[in-house]
Amino acid sequence: MPITDAFASHLFDSQTVLITGGTSGIGLACAKAFRDLGAVVTATGATAAEQVRATDDESNTDICFDVLDVRDASAIEALLTKFERVDVLVNAAGVIRRDMEHDPEVFADVIAINLTGTMRVCSAAKAKLQEAQGSVVNVASMLTFFGGPRVPAYSSSKGGIGQLTKSLAAAWASDGVRVNAVAPGWIATPLTQPLQDDPERSRPILARTPMGRWGTPEEVAGGAVFLASPAARFVTGAVLAIDGGYLTL
Repeated sequence: MPITDAFASHLFDSQTVLITGGTSGIGLACAKAFRDLGAVVTATGATAAEQVRATDDESNTDICFDVLDVRDASAIEALLTKFERVDVLVNAAGVIRRDMEHDPEVFADVIAINLTGTMRVCSAAKAKLQEAQGSVVNVASMLTFFGGPRVPAYSSSKGGIGQLTKSLAAAWASDGVRVNAVAPGWIATPLTQPLQDDPERSRPILARTPMGRWGTPEEVAGGAVFLASPAARFVTGAVLAIDGGYLTL
């Protein structure tokens, strides 16, 4: 059963949804889910090539794709001028540089995209979110809770996403803006493809996951839809693990 079948059709009719990092993986799954529930969706990618590839995919019909470097404050501001309001903001833009992040320059760039980029977009969208009494859904990670010896920058950025989510939730609650996060477990995306393809690395992941399988981007999108929906109207500052039980062990 498609994830969207679990929700009322037209749940987000006429609402404007902006998704950074929305040309592939979890971000694209979120874009499709909100589109299928009636929203007007804009999803961004870091490069023109990503934008073209996503636009040319027939399964992405009715999603508007744009280019955005979340390190560029002026580009973020320019993108936000296109919207009269923003009902839902999903921050899914992120990179991982396995084994290279011990280099301080690489570390700083990963932080600039994954953490500071999220804050830049949140800050730029704040006024429009407040006007719409909208919500933010950030994309955290299992590495919000654990260290990653090969990815110190990614782990630090995702730990920061957890605290940023809680901090903005507390700061913006009086303005009527909710801020939550999804924390995906081990999800089958291009980002995790090297792990999926390596039996020696995949085996312990699945052994620790009580449900015994990789999750899907659509399953994470379901959590994002819930957090943005009226069903979660008294939920803010939450970091929702969507991990097949990985955190329970």
